[in-house]
Amino acid sequence: MAVVSPPRPEPVARPKVNVARGAGLVAGLALIGVAVIVSVAVGAKDLPIGVVWDALFHFDGSYDANLVWDQRIPRTLLGVLVGAALGTAGALMQAVTRNPLADPGLLGIESGASAAVVVAIAVFGVTSLTGYVWFALVGAAIASVVVYLLGSTGRGRANPVRLALAGTVVTAVLTGIISAFTTMNARTTQSMRFWTIGSLINRGYDVLFDVLPFLVAGAVISLLLTRSLNALALGDQVGRALGAHLGRTRLLSVIAIVLLCGGATAAAGPIGFVGLAIPHAVRAVVGPDYRWVVPYSMVSAPLLVLGADVLGRVVLPTGELEAGAVTAVIGAPVFIYLVRRKRLGEL
Repeated sequence: MAVVSPPRPEPVARPKVNVARGAGLVAGLALIGVAVIVSVAVGAKDLPIGVVWDALFHFDGSYDANLVWDQRIPRTLLGVLVGAALGTAGALMQAVTRNPLADPGLLGIESGASAAVVVAIAVFGVTSLTGYVWFALVGAAIASVVVYLLGSTGRGRANPVRLALAGTVVTAVLTGIISAFTTMNARTTQSMRFWTIGSLINRGYDVLFDVLPFLVAGAVISLLLTRSLNALALGDQVGRALGAHLGRTRLLSVIAIVLLCGGATAAAGPIGFVGLAIPHAVRAVVGPDYRWVVPYSMVSAPLLVLGADVLGRVVLPTGELEAGAVTAVIGAPVFIYLVRRKRLGEL
């Protein structure tokens, strides 16, 4: 008589862990609300919360009300969108390349956007931020396509190492082009000096609405890819064994990164280290599951960008320090710490 082995028990779900992670997302959204209030209230002229409340719900045409609606609100909303885009793009980039030190600049996206803006200023005489947006998006897209094609040609398919090397080459070439244009054209030098630092200063609703469709589309694609990113993170052989379409996942991830990082860079310039630091901090809290890493990065990164922007408004006795400069000061030690860690498996 054959002995029938008992069925294997189903994996036990961890509802308490999932509930805790969901509660963490809700807490992150609440913190964004607090950061938004602080961003609207704090600046060269600090506004009491009561004044902010009256300006929001009882607009009277006063100077403070116009300050809130015309400058603080669009600047703050753009900071939320840019932060969410950069954090999400960084999480996707590290998943696609399986490089724990990758950030959205690795595929040449920021360099492509910067080179396109240089061409727009030097060749076409574009001077408005709304004009920069479209050139930057196109430049980011072209650079990403070139990197992907270079990483896919020859024997074998695109893999993390080839994509990283192709991105490094394209970035080097574009950096040379940017340097040549800015050296030969004084107008380009002055305009690029304002744009390349990375700032939310003087960004209005026009810039916000120009990039909003691209950032929303990139965010939706990113959230839909989270399960596939888990398979991709296990390696090509394991991912294929699990039935994942790795090529399609990489391609859609690159499209999402272009939309997110290209739109964010076009609107605010290159704000560094957000896409590098935030996913690391998130993984330390929720683990390597990209079903949680991506939304947590999307919620956490705006806190860093808004915090840097607010800090930049008050740290100097006169004038403001750009958000990109503040994130560089914060992010550079984090990057050095990550590089100096002995085992990449700890990252």
